[in-house]
Amino acid sequence: MIVTSGSLHVRVSRTYEDSSASRILDLVEHALQNKAGTEKFITTFARYYTPLVVLLALGIALLPPLFIGGATFREWIYRALVILVISCPCALVISVPLGYFAGIGAASKRGILIKGSNFIDALSAVRTVVFDKTGTLTKGIFEVTSIQTKNSFTRNEVLKYAALAESHSNHPIAHAIRKAYGKEIEPGGVMDYHEMPGQGIKATVLQKPVIVGNDLLLHREKIDHELCNMNQTVAHVVISGRYAGYMTIGDEMRDDARSTVLNLRGSGVRRTIMLTGDNEHVAQDIASRLGIDTVHAELLPQDKVRILEHILDENRGRDKVAFVGDGLNDAPVIARADVGIAMGRLGSDASIDVADVVLMTDALHKLPESLRLSRRTRRIVFENILLALAVKLVFVALGALGVADLWEAVFADMGVALLAIFNALRVLRLKDHLTRLPAPSGGIS
Repeated sequence: MIVTSGSLHVRVSRTYEDSSASRILDLVEHALQNKAGTEKFITTFARYYTPLVVLLALGIALLPPLFIGGATFREWIYRALVILVISCPCALVISVPLGYFAGIGAASKRGILIKGSNFIDALSAVRTVVFDKTGTLTKGIFEVTSIQTKNSFTRNEVLKYAALAESHSNHPIAHAIRKAYGKEIEPGGVMDYHEMPGQGIKATVLQKPVIVGNDLLLHREKIDHELCNMNQTVAHVVISGRYAGYMTIGDEMRDDARSTVLNLRGSGVRRTIMLTGDNEHVAQDIASRLGIDTVHAELLPQDKVRILEHILDENRGRDKVAFVGDGLNDAPVIARADVGIAMGRLGSDASIDVADVVLMTDALHKLPESLRLSRRTRRIVFENILLALAVKLVFVALGALGVADLWEAVFADMGVALLAIFNALRVLRLKDHLTRLPAPSGGIS
């Protein structure tokens, strides 16, 4: 739109420094500061390698003419110069960081933000992937699918009191209940509001005590009710101490959730685990449809950290554990994992900030692609190391024997460096040949 007359009033809610674009640019700029172990080793290796080579060249230039009959300084100084040219560590020092840089660039091109080359190494060793459910394996878009009433309460009463009780909550289920209510909620009708993470809400609504929550909260408050275990996400409603009924909440599975789990197995992942605050029956139903190995349900945020630490202890010293999540409550678990992965588009700022890898388009199928890319990057880096060391060792020996000439030395130095650079750039041409399996039909209720 173009304003041709009048005035336009704009309210700035965030400065540019706090915007998503600025933060992403900052993350990209600082990504290469987090060096991989291989990079650090090569840097340290070059620090000691260079003076040793210079001393070796000095020895070759000075010692043979002094102790070998008929040897001339001209000949052995020439050989020493050949060895100096051959031994230049350019191929190692340039190609290894370039390999990781190309890996980070290739990932960014595909909507995967890896915050440092050390996380490429960590990704390549991931054999266990732990998922959050809501917003990660499912779309996190909840809708009230049915309302069941009890004890003479009406449908409108159940929905009205639940919506008012949830008026101060940012939980996705609270948004779904308010959306189903569809009316403006007047301020001042809710008093004594208390939110219990992982359980529900207690509040005084229109001067009546109201409870909206899961089965755990009902048992905690000793509310009589008939149904406990249901294969659905349920919000129970209690008004003035009497059980008023329940609402079933539906959430759709991501289209690529099942294919992602199956493709992870083809990418070297041995175990998949789901952590969720949802009830056991819903969690088991989703896990069986997705092919997830292990489920931990009805968890509070601190429970997720505890279980992840147990998983990490089981894998300590062997394989890496990745956690994939999106919400504010997932931030501590993402930070605790060996590799924390956040859903970037819909994820909270906290989870994106603490994550090591961000899936910028929320495309879950990018997860196995990131594992493949990290392993390909590592393989290319080690190819470059072996190529450079093998060629240099051969030509150093030939130079010491007087077989290699200066032009061969130049090839051994610059030629190998160029070959290593071209090899590193191969990671940019990675093609995604993962088989996309058919997504399961229907949603989850």
